[in-house]
Amino acid sequence: MKRQRPVRLWAVTFWLLVWEGASLALASTTGGQMLLLASPVQALRRLLALAGTAGFWQAVAFSSARILGGSLLSCVLAVVLASLAARLRWVRELLSPLVAVVKAVPVVSFIILALIFFSSENLSLLIAALMVFPPVYLNVLEGIEHTDVQLLEMARVFQVPLSRQLRGIYLPAVLPYFRSAVSLGLGLCWKSGAAAEVIGLPAGSIGEALYTAKVYFQTGDLFAWTAVIVAISVLFERLFLRLVDTAVRKAGG
Repeated sequence: MKRQRPVRLWAVTFWLLVWEGASLALASTTGGQMLLLASPVQALRRLLALAGTAGFWQAVAFSSARILGGSLLSCVLAVVLASLAARLRWVRELLSPLVAVVKAVPVVSFIILALIFFSSENLSLLIAALMVFPPVYLNVLEGIEHTDVQLLEMARVFQVPLSRQLRGIYLPAVLPYFRSAVSLGLGLCWKSGAAAEVIGLPAGSIGEALYTAKVYFQTGDLFAWTAVIVAISVLFERLFLRLVDTAVRKAGG
């Protein structure tokens, strides 16, 4: 299983210095005011200030519950449908155009269309679920198709129960594919979910806070909220992938 290389401290430091330099350069054009681009220190100060308010944590809880909830529901649905598609050809053929459309259509089109039929409050849940479904469905389906045929034949010959086939044959084959899909999907769900909130503007959401920062030219707040989205995305991705890795080790051992 191929893992992503760790981010080096020197590389992070380099880009922070580039950010600081760009902020100072733009500030010189506005009389020393960092209106166009907040500095890293200014963004950190705003983040700490926001973290001391109840509204900050309410917005984090509001957006996290919907975006991550939509992602988890989509993962479950994708695994179930991929299992059916692997066994039933007509299910795969039926879902193929739908998956292709979701992959090809811009997320903003889905957001605008969804706003016609749904309230903005749960818009991010729906959009996050839509964006996560294709990679999980396709990867799980591929994992099932790459399951060792000889092991499956042996299991049928010796009449191994389906529950043991799932634990001993299918899980070790599918979980690495599922892991890759989740790693991709959790990043997509936050990008698309935040975009949905910025357009739909549900009250008390991170997306509303981002839009407010844009309207009032609060670039410090903009970077602070962006850092929050990145942090939550990375945190939940690592926690979820750790659970998947543990399941892979148990299935393989």
